[in-house]
Parts: sequence; C-alpha cells; structure tokens
Amino acid sequence: MGEIITKTLAEVYFKQGHLQEAYEMFRTLSEKDPFDVEIQNRLKELGEKLSLSSTSIHQPAPSDDEKVRLLKRWLHNIQERRRE
Repeated sequence: MGEIITKTLAEVYFKQGHLQEAYEMFRTLSEKDPFDVEIQNRLKELGEKLSLSSTSIHQPAPSDDEKVRLLKRWLHNIQERRRE
C-alpha cells in the first residue's frame, strides 16, 4: 500500500464496506503495535466478516526479546520527540 496507514483511515474503509482493504490496514497496524487491543479486536471482527479462519489471522504472542525490542523502540521515539 502506498498511502499512509492510520487507524482512522482503516476505520473509514471499514465503515464504507471495503472490508479487505480495512483488514490489510489493520493487519499492518497490528504489526507495528501488536499490543493495541482496539486493532486486535477489529482484526478479529474483520476476519470473521471475511470468513477467514482464526488460525490465519491469529498472531502468536511476541517473545520476551520482541517485547523488549519494541519497548526500546518506543522509548527511543519518546526521547527523540522530547528533543524536538
């Protein structure tokens, strides 16, 4: 996808009935923020609407190393924003 992906845009696609596009956007957002409950819930809902099996939409829980990496990235981003 060449456009900017945001929750708001994904919701617009969802509300307009473009379920596959919304699903793809929420999946991308989920990869960036796997702990966002809203995104995970919307992915589940879209998966059911699109008749996808739960195994194809379920993501395994991130490992401890992955959680640490993600938290370090968040901390770095917060520190960068404070410098601006």
